[in-house]
Amino acid sequence: MSTIAADSLPLPSLFVSHGSPMLAVEPGRTGPLLAGIGATLPRPRGIVVVSPHWETFTPRVGNQAKPRVIHDFGGFPPALYELDYPAPGAPALAEHVAQRLRDGGLPAHTDGGWGLDHGAWVPLRYLYPQADVPVIQLSLQSQQPPAYHFQVGQLLAPLAKEGILLVGSGSFTHNLRELRRNDADSGDAPHTLQFLQWFLDRMQAGDRDALFGYRTTAPHAVRNHPSDEHLLTLFFAMGAADDWTQLVHLDSGSTYHSLRMDAFAFGTGSRLLAQQPVAA
Repeated sequence: MSTIAADSLPLPSLFVSHGSPMLAVEPGRTGPLLAGIGATLPRPRGIVVVSPHWETFTPRVGNQAKPRVIHDFGGFPPALYELDYPAPGAPALAEHVAQRLRDGGLPAHTDGGWGLDHGAWVPLRYLYPQADVPVIQLSLQSQQPPAYHFQVGQLLAPLAKEGILLVGSGSFTHNLRELRRNDADSGDAPHTLQFLQWFLDRMQAGDRDALFGYRTTAPHAVRNHPSDEHLLTLFFAMGAADDWTQLVHLDSGSTYHSLRMDAFAFGTGSRLLAQQPVAA
């Protein structure tokens, strides 16, 4: 098999599941998988990450030179609150992102009041543990449908050719009421596997409209996502690809029984991850 030169392909866009904040100290299979992605892809010039934990009515782009780490959770072990991710920010990139969104008709603005919440810094600790790649966070509009988030991704997709990694961080399934909180390794809930298989089938078929309407047609959709903010970032990642139908599914199983921790790489650059095994 011939190899593909890394510099001949744009960076893929990524959807990663960050699951529980405990991922930061309990890597399980997901931590090594994310580390393998970061080690396999060409080093990006910067990262734009969307997390469901920063919700705004219109797009906001973090423009801090040194983004603060936000421990936006409660009731966890003290060690979790001591973790940091001192990556530099990228104010010029933030303005570039905001302008692209404005050019596409969205009322985007830069914002210095947020930082990096756990949906951003927890997976990034595994993807780029040296915290030496500039990062900006883009807010989520959870009141908007999947098609809107796909459009946001489309407006930013050209950044991949500039060496910018576009990441949607969420959770492939996210029903906190069904967690087995004392058993992180309790296996897969059957209804989450049925939901995953439906997505994989529709992705393989290139059926974007069905995916956009997943909430009314996918099996156990509302059970897996009582609210859908943790899956909307998947549609951002799809839109951010040069060709979302070219994709690689990276399976790291479930945690706490009902949190699927799947990751996806979209676009022609996803072949970089298909060429060699990514640790899981």
